[in-house]
Amino acid sequence: MGENLPSRATFFAMIERLRARLFSLRDLLATMWPIILIVLAGFIVAYQFVEPAPPKHFRIACGGTDSTYYAFAQRYAKILEKSRVTLEIVPTSGSRENLKLLKSGAVDAAFVQGGTTLPRETAGAGKNDAAADEEEYDATKNFAGLRSLGSVYYEPVWLFYRDPHVKSGERHRQIERLSQLKGKNIAIGARSSGIRSLAIRLLRANEIETYNSSLNNTSSDEAAQALQQGKIDAAFVIAAPEASIVQALLRSSDVLIMNFAQAEAYTRRFPFLFKIVLPRGMVDLVRDIPSRDTMLLATTANLVANKNLHPALASLLLQATAKVHGSPGFFQNAGEFPAYLDHSIELAPEAERFYKSGPPFLQRYLPFWAALLIERMFIMLLPLIALFVPLVRIAPAIYSWRIRTRVFRCYGELKFLEKEVHERYDPAQHQNYLDRLDRLEEEANHRRVPLGFVNLVYTLREHIHLVRKQILRLKNEPEEQEEG
Repeated sequence: MGENLPSRATFFAMIERLRARLFSLRDLLATMWPIILIVLAGFIVAYQFVEPAPPKHFRIACGGTDSTYYAFAQRYAKILEKSRVTLEIVPTSGSRENLKLLKSGAVDAAFVQGGTTLPRETAGAGKNDAAADEEEYDATKNFAGLRSLGSVYYEPVWLFYRDPHVKSGERHRQIERLSQLKGKNIAIGARSSGIRSLAIRLLRANEIETYNSSLNNTSSDEAAQALQQGKIDAAFVIAAPEASIVQALLRSSDVLIMNFAQAEAYTRRFPFLFKIVLPRGMVDLVRDIPSRDTMLLATTANLVANKNLHPALASLLLQATAKVHGSPGFFQNAGEFPAYLDHSIELAPEAERFYKSGPPFLQRYLPFWAALLIERMFIMLLPLIALFVPLVRIAPAIYSWRIRTRVFRCYGELKFLEKEVHERYDPAQHQNYLDRLDRLEEEANHRRVPLGFVNLVYTLREHIHLVRKQILRLKNEPEEQEEG
């Protein structure tokens, strides 16, 4: 029996320590739950400012499968694939269709040639197709709800015209102004193409009737063949200098390229146009093509996004354009593109940040998905930094105050009793005083406090003992006086 006593005492001591820890944990939780609620509220507020995770798939509209737009879109897709993002390429008939798809939300981004406008859907009433197509919306309506990601390269406006007298050496006066084409059969591009919209605006500026039946609505490829065969007099073409159609027409012996002598005036009148120079011999040094510096007009190929494109995907697409279009070319210097040149479309905020400071900091050094995860987590961690850390620093003081408050309540009653005894001691209440002290001592003995604060309980018991001695002394004083 005696052998079991130490083990039993040890067991009860362990139980007591466990109870003390549980009470300490309860006190700690009671202190921390308001802090946790405040931080949780901060997380909820911060979550409202976190962009949802970007989709891993989005769509871009370009031209036909043989167009420059389509080729560039394929290069973008390969770059984005490395970041685990799929770019779906949607072939179209041209910039006008791209613009329609953007406005309807069928695609997230698209190539749009500078100066492209949409025809009125109701303009066909009582007019032929060409007339209906030429009635256009105001530019502000065309791009409402859309945002520009910037221009990616210059698109030269080539105006090729036929001179049948070149071969015989009887070259007529070269054409340097569009007004000289009045009455000619001119190819202005297919109905959904960007070149058609631009050609109409340029011809109208030169008082050439755009309802004229001599305007040809065929595509650029068909127009090139018709021009070489002598079926038309001139053709508008927008394409890169390397394009096969441009190379073929530049090398055609009876086809000339118009030198825009009034190029500066056009750029002032149409802000989306730019003046560029095709240097002599740039196409072919041996054959000296062209035979002189040729002034051209150029628009820009713009990347336009609708409001549904996720900002992170817009930033990723801009990084791809910088890789694809950052090299020097016929009409551009290294690093000149992408850039915000066509101001007829409002610049997207993420594009503005990109042009000012480049890609987001983390995306320069980390994979796209990892950088995006850290950026989103950082926003969510702001409440932890701004709220949790300061609150945790004051938590020990709050915890200590809670524990001390339990002991101080007993001190309040003890002080009240001591004052009562000192000021108006009543011998008849002597036993009542002692009973009240016993209850205080019993309460102190059963007051559960963490081990780190046990000294407060012992100090309280010492003070209770001092008051008891004082009460006993007051009782004995009258007795001593009677004996004396």
